[in-house]
Amino acid sequence: MTTLNSLARDGVLRAAINTGNRALVQQDGDKLNGISPALAQRLADEIGARLAPVVYNGAGPVFHDAHNNIWDVAFLAIDPKRAEKIAFTRPYVTIEATFAVRCDAAFRDVSDVDQPDIRILTSIGSAYDLHLTKTLRSAKLERFGTPPESFEAFASGSWDAVAGVRESLQTAFRNNSDIRILPGVLTKVEQAMALPHPDHPALLALDDFVARAVDDGFVAEHR
Repeated sequence: MTTLNSLARDGVLRAAINTGNRALVQQDGDKLNGISPALAQRLADEIGARLAPVVYNGAGPVFHDAHNNIWDVAFLAIDPKRAEKIAFTRPYVTIEATFAVRCDAAFRDVSDVDQPDIRILTSIGSAYDLHLTKTLRSAKLERFGTPPESFEAFASGSWDAVAGVRESLQTAFRNNSDIRILPGVLTKVEQAMALPHPDHPALLALDDFVARAVDDGFVAEHR
């Protein structure tokens, strides 16, 4: 089995960190907190490498860069289409996505939103974008930018709902009394570590790393 040490290049581990997902990453100036950067640092420490975060503000750009020699490991939601181009470990955490809507909207639950003439906004290439693309039957799906960009566009635009990770939506709209977050779950998103090739030789070793981090309580401690 290829070892984890092979992931670092010249003693540096480049880890793609998506700050658009507030359930996993919180940014305070130049400091990155949350389970994704914590796992990246633990991996770097374990293999004796210097961690070099490669910061993104959306999952779509992370996936787009998979074959551009930009990052060595990443943190992404598991999806069959993505798995055609990159390799996923087992999930280390499951998070929820939902909708934000106008306060005066008639929607009471996420199940109410998929109706004719309803326009839903989502960030490009996000896990919930992929989910909605497959599951919407009546509403119209429109895509814009990264999660923060799609939230900002929704606040000033005319869409009926915007999809996002619950924690990210709560952070984005906590001071906006005109917008509320719907109860219920649009989709549950399994988050995993990823490698930039579907047949990456270090996948088994990285999967074992994730299993150990879950089993010894590291993931629960840093969530």
